[in-house]
Amino acid sequence: MPDRAKVLLVDDREENLIALEAILSSLDVLPIRARSGEEALKALLSTDFALILLDVRMPGMDGFETAAHIKRRERTRNIPIIFLTVVDSAPDYAFRGYAAGAVDYLTKPFDPWVLRAKVSVFVELYTMNRRLAEQAALLREHLARELPGGDHASVLTELAGRVAAVEDELRRVRDLADKCGDAPLNGAVAALSERVAHLRAGFDALG
Repeated sequence: MPDRAKVLLVDDREENLIALEAILSSLDVLPIRARSGEEALKALLSTDFALILLDVRMPGMDGFETAAHIKRRERTRNIPIIFLTVVDSAPDYAFRGYAAGAVDYLTKPFDPWVLRAKVSVFVELYTMNRRLAEQAALLREHLARELPGGDHASVLTELAGRVAAVEDELRRVRDLADKCGDAPLNGAVAALSERVAHLRAGFDALG
Protein backbone atom coordinates (compact mmCIF):
# COMPACT_ATOMS: atom_id res chain seq x y z
CA MET A 1 0.00 0.00 0.00
CA PRO A 2 1.67 3.28 -1.08
CA ASP A 3 2.11 6.04 1.48
CA ARG A 4 -0.47 8.81 1.41
CA ALA A 5 0.75 12.04 -0.11
CA LYS A 6 1.63 14.60 2.57
CA VAL A 7 0.46 18.22 2.52
CA LEU A 8 2.26 20.76 4.71
CA LEU A 9 -0.09 23.26 6.41
CA VAL A 10 1.75 26.37 7.62
CA ASP A 11 -0.17 28.82 9.80
CA ASP A 12 0.49 30.37 13.20
CA ARG A 13 -3.18 30.17 14.26
CA GLU A 14 -4.60 26.92 15.59
CA GLU A 15 -8.13 27.60 14.34
CA ASN A 16 -6.85 28.04 10.78
CA LEU A 17 -4.98 24.74 10.91
CA ILE A 18 -8.09 22.98 12.21
CA ALA A 19 -10.17 24.49 9.39
CA LEU A 20 -7.65 23.40 6.74
CA GLU A 21 -7.57 19.86 8.12
CA ALA A 22 -11.37 19.74 8.03
CA ILE A 23 -11.46 20.92 4.41
CA LEU A 24 -8.90 18.29 3.37
CA SER A 25 -10.40 15.47 5.42
CA SER A 26 -12.28 14.02 2.44
CA LEU A 27 -9.06 13.68 0.42
CA ASP A 28 -6.62 10.79 0.68
CA VAL A 29 -3.81 12.97 2.02
CA LEU A 30 -1.87 13.24 5.26
CA PRO A 31 -1.84 16.85 6.53
CA ILE A 32 1.24 17.88 8.54
CA ARG A 33 1.10 21.00 10.69
CA ALA A 34 3.70 23.75 11.07
CA ARG A 35 3.05 26.76 13.31
CA SER A 36 5.80 28.97 11.84
CA GLY A 37 8.08 29.38 8.88
CA GLU A 38 10.97 27.99 10.89
CA GLU A 39 8.94 24.91 11.83
CA ALA A 40 7.96 24.42 8.19
CA LEU A 41 11.58 24.53 7.03
CA LYS A 42 12.52 21.98 9.67
CA ALA A 43 9.75 19.61 8.53
CA LEU A 44 10.91 19.94 4.93
CA LEU A 45 14.38 18.69 5.84
CA SER A 46 13.23 15.12 6.38
CA THR A 47 9.80 14.71 4.77
CA ASP A 48 8.64 14.77 1.14
CA PHE A 49 5.50 16.84 0.54
CA ALA A 50 3.16 16.94 -2.43
CA LEU A 51 2.08 20.52 -1.68
CA ILE A 52 2.49 23.37 0.81
CA LEU A 53 -0.41 25.57 1.95
CA LEU A 54 1.36 28.62 3.33
CA ASP A 55 -0.12 31.51 5.27
CA VAL A 56 1.34 34.88 4.30
CA ARG A 57 0.89 36.75 7.58
CA MET A 58 2.90 35.10 10.33
CA PRO A 59 5.00 36.64 13.11
CA GLY A 60 8.73 36.40 12.64
CA MET A 61 9.41 34.70 9.31
CA ASP A 62 6.40 35.49 7.11
CA GLY A 63 5.13 33.43 4.19
CA PHE A 64 7.18 35.26 1.57
CA GLU A 65 10.45 34.74 3.43
CA THR A 66 9.55 31.10 4.12
CA ALA A 67 8.83 30.52 0.43
CA ALA A 68 12.13 32.13 -0.55
CA HIS A 69 14.01 29.68 1.69
CA ILE A 70 12.02 26.74 0.28
CA LYS A 71 12.79 27.73 -3.33
CA ARG A 72 16.51 28.14 -2.60
CA ARG A 73 16.86 24.55 -1.41
CA GLU A 74 17.58 21.90 -4.02
CA ARG A 75 15.46 19.33 -2.16
CA THR A 76 12.35 21.50 -1.91
CA ARG A 77 12.44 24.02 -4.75
CA ASN A 78 9.96 22.09 -6.91
CA ILE A 79 7.28 21.60 -4.23
CA PRO A 80 4.22 23.66 -5.27
CA ILE A 81 3.15 26.37 -2.83
CA ILE A 82 -0.35 27.85 -2.49
CA PHE A 83 -0.35 31.09 -0.51
CA LEU A 84 -3.30 31.80 1.78
CA THR A 85 -4.08 35.25 3.16
CA VAL A 86 -6.96 37.46 4.26
CA VAL A 87 -8.97 39.38 1.68
CA ASP A 88 -7.86 42.84 2.92
CA SER A 89 -4.16 42.16 2.35
CA ALA A 90 -1.99 44.69 0.54
CA PRO A 91 -2.76 44.86 -3.20
CA ASP A 92 0.74 43.72 -4.14
CA TYR A 93 0.52 40.50 -2.08
CA ALA A 94 -0.58 38.40 -5.03
CA PHE A 95 2.32 39.68 -7.15
CA ARG A 96 4.78 39.10 -4.32
CA GLY A 97 3.36 35.60 -3.84
CA TYR A 98 3.92 34.61 -7.46
CA ALA A 99 7.36 36.28 -7.43
CA ALA A 100 8.25 34.17 -4.39
CA GLY A 101 7.47 31.01 -6.31
CA ALA A 102 3.84 30.29 -5.46
CA VAL A 103 1.78 28.35 -7.98
CA ASP A 104 -1.45 29.84 -6.68
CA TYR A 105 -2.84 32.42 -4.27
CA LEU A 106 -6.15 32.21 -2.37
CA THR A 107 -7.71 34.82 -0.12
CA LYS A 108 -9.57 34.00 3.10
CA PRO A 109 -12.35 33.17 3.48
CA PHE A 110 -11.88 30.87 0.50
CA ASP A 111 -14.32 28.42 -1.02
CA PRO A 112 -13.59 24.99 0.52
CA TRP A 113 -14.53 23.26 -2.73
CA VAL A 114 -12.04 25.35 -4.72
CA LEU A 115 -9.23 24.64 -2.26
CA ARG A 116 -10.05 20.93 -2.20
CA ALA A 117 -10.12 20.79 -6.00
CA LYS A 118 -6.76 22.53 -6.33
CA VAL A 119 -5.14 20.36 -3.65
CA SER A 120 -6.58 17.25 -5.27
CA VAL A 121 -5.03 18.02 -8.65
CA PHE A 122 -1.61 18.91 -7.25
CA VAL A 123 -1.61 15.72 -5.17
CA GLU A 124 -2.56 13.71 -8.25
CA LEU A 125 0.30 15.34 -10.16
CA TYR A 126 2.73 14.53 -7.34
CA THR A 127 1.57 10.91 -7.26
CA MET A 128 1.86 10.59 -11.01
CA ASN A 129 5.32 12.16 -11.09
CA ARG A 130 6.45 9.71 -8.44
CA ARG A 131 4.94 6.81 -10.37
CA LEU A 132 6.47 8.06 -13.60
CA ALA A 133 9.91 8.19 -11.99
CA GLU A 134 9.43 4.62 -10.78
CA GLN A 135 8.42 3.44 -14.25
CA ALA A 136 11.38 5.20 -15.85
CA ALA A 137 13.74 3.59 -13.32
CA LEU A 138 12.18 0.18 -14.00
CA LEU A 139 12.58 0.68 -17.74
CA ARG A 140 16.26 1.61 -17.35
CA GLU A 141 16.82 -1.40 -15.08
CA HIS A 142 15.28 -3.82 -17.56
CA LEU A 143 17.11 -2.25 -20.47
CA ALA A 144 20.41 -2.73 -18.67
CA ARG A 145 19.73 -6.21 -17.32
CA GLU A 146 17.19 -8.06 -19.45
CA LEU A 147 17.37 -6.79 -22.99
CA PRO A 148 20.97 -7.64 -24.01
CA GLY A 149 19.99 -11.29 -24.46
CA GLY A 150 17.26 -13.82 -23.91
CA ASP A 151 13.50 -13.64 -24.20
CA HIS A 152 12.32 -10.21 -23.05
CA ALA A 153 8.73 -10.34 -24.37
CA SER A 154 7.28 -10.68 -20.88
CA VAL A 155 9.27 -7.67 -19.67
CA LEU A 156 7.95 -5.51 -22.51
CA THR A 157 4.39 -6.69 -21.89
CA GLU A 158 4.62 -5.69 -18.23
CA LEU A 159 6.11 -2.31 -19.09
CA ALA A 160 3.41 -1.70 -21.73
CA GLY A 161 0.73 -2.23 -19.10
CA ARG A 162 2.46 0.16 -16.67
CA VAL A 163 2.85 2.90 -19.25
CA ALA A 164 -0.80 2.54 -20.31
CA ALA A 165 -1.91 2.82 -16.66
CA VAL A 166 0.05 6.06 -16.27
CA GLU A 167 -1.52 7.44 -19.47
CA ASP A 168 -5.03 6.56 -18.24
CA GLU A 169 -4.44 8.31 -14.93
CA LEU A 170 -2.99 11.33 -16.71
CA ARG A 171 -6.21 11.68 -18.72
CA ARG A 172 -8.20 11.68 -15.46
CA VAL A 173 -5.93 14.35 -13.94
CA ARG A 174 -6.22 16.45 -17.11
CA ASP A 175 -10.01 16.33 -16.79
CA LEU A 176 -9.79 17.50 -13.15
CA ALA A 177 -7.52 20.39 -14.09
CA ASP A 178 -9.84 21.42 -16.92
CA LYS A 179 -12.78 21.55 -14.50
CA CYS A 180 -10.80 23.86 -12.20
CA GLY A 181 -10.02 26.17 -15.13
CA ASP A 182 -6.73 27.08 -13.46
CA ALA A 183 -3.75 28.18 -15.59
CA PRO A 184 -0.99 27.04 -13.17
CA LEU A 185 -2.62 23.62 -12.84
CA ASN A 186 -2.96 23.27 -16.60
CA GLY A 187 0.68 24.22 -17.02
CA ALA A 188 1.77 21.55 -14.55
CA VAL A 189 -0.40 18.96 -16.29
CA ALA A 190 1.08 19.93 -19.66
CA ALA A 191 4.62 19.48 -18.32
CA LEU A 192 3.74 16.06 -16.96
CA SER A 193 2.06 15.11 -20.24
CA GLU A 194 5.30 15.88 -22.03
CA ARG A 195 7.23 13.61 -19.69
CA VAL A 196 4.75 10.78 -20.24
CA ALA A 197 4.97 11.29 -23.99
CA HIS A 198 8.76 10.95 -23.83
CA LEU A 199 8.40 7.76 -21.81
CA ARG A 200 5.90 6.37 -24.34
CA ALA A 201 8.19 7.28 -27.26
CA GLY A 202 11.13 5.55 -25.60
CA PHE A 203 9.07 2.48 -24.91
CA ASP A 204 7.59 2.34 -28.42
CA ALA A 205 11.10 2.42 -29.83
CA LEU A 206 11.72 -0.94 -28.17
CA GLY A 207 8.77 -2.58 -29.93
